[in-house]
Amino acid sequence: MIPADLSRAVVRAVRRAVEGGELGGPVPERIVVERTRPGGAGEYATPVAFQMAKRDARAPRDVADTLARLLAAEPGIARVEITGAGFLNFTLAPRSDADLVREVLRRGHRYGYADTAVHPDPLRWAPTVGPRERAVREAVARIRASQGQDQDLGEAAVAPVARRDGDVIAVYGRDAARWAMLSVPPRETPSFHPGLLVQDESSESFLVRYAHARARALTRNAARLGFQADAGEGGGKALTGLLADHPLVLEAAAHHRAPERLCRHLVAVADALLDHQHHVLPQGDEKPSAAHRARLALAEAAGTVLAGGLALLGVDAPDFL
Repeated sequence: MIPADLSRAVVRAVRRAVEGGELGGPVPERIVVERTRPGGAGEYATPVAFQMAKRDARAPRDVADTLARLLAAEPGIARVEITGAGFLNFTLAPRSDADLVREVLRRGHRYGYADTAVHPDPLRWAPTVGPRERAVREAVARIRASQGQDQDLGEAAVAPVARRDGDVIAVYGRDAARWAMLSVPPRETPSFHPGLLVQDESSESFLVRYAHARARALTRNAARLGFQADAGEGGGKALTGLLADHPLVLEAAAHHRAPERLCRHLVAVADALLDHQHHVLPQGDEKPSAAHRARLALAEAAGTVLAGGLALLGVDAPDFL
């Protein structure tokens, strides 16, 4: 079970409780499941019991007890705990890193997409729509389409590019300008500065695209050394954790119409990948081993997530940079 599966499992449990008369309806379309905060129990948590308790005028703890009983038998969940006034906390059954990497590589850019994902409608906006609103609307449409949701921005206000910044696409380039427009919440005015033009890891837009290019370079260099990727237990726990969370990040970004959440996640993946890259290729007279093949597979999976995320944002993912 991956985190996105856990979210769907909680929805199923709520539905069974409603259909069985244990809880009042209706069943929420989406239930938030997030990483447990430091000091919390388990790996993931949800406040759904508070949401359902309001409808039934019941104590959240009672609702949590009902849902915990239904979820305890769910395949892939090792343990369900209730903390505080009614938070449900989950520990997932162990899943190998190799299985996760294989899934990412098998699904490619569509890793993290819902089963109901659709292609976004043709993105046509009125000529009067400014570049910021266009960038936000297009990114939101793509992200929500990846989760099978309507592609409307809703009533969210989009702050335009400040007049003092001028033609930011001409000054900073399409990719850097679009990243700046999307990496802050739509209601906030984006910041444009000379740092966007810097070609090093101090620039987030460069960092993410560079990390993708490094993943592609690792594959090319491994081929020259005579080996290919093969998923296994090759280390990189920080990176595998981020890949496992990618579906939840897409779901949350779609629900909140918040492309900046995806931007933050891609930066974290890029940072972890650039740390991981130093352990992928053999050093000196070292011969390629199963560990090297596993580390390469993990790097390729991370590159796949970066490319897919950048595509949703409308930013190029170059093979060379």
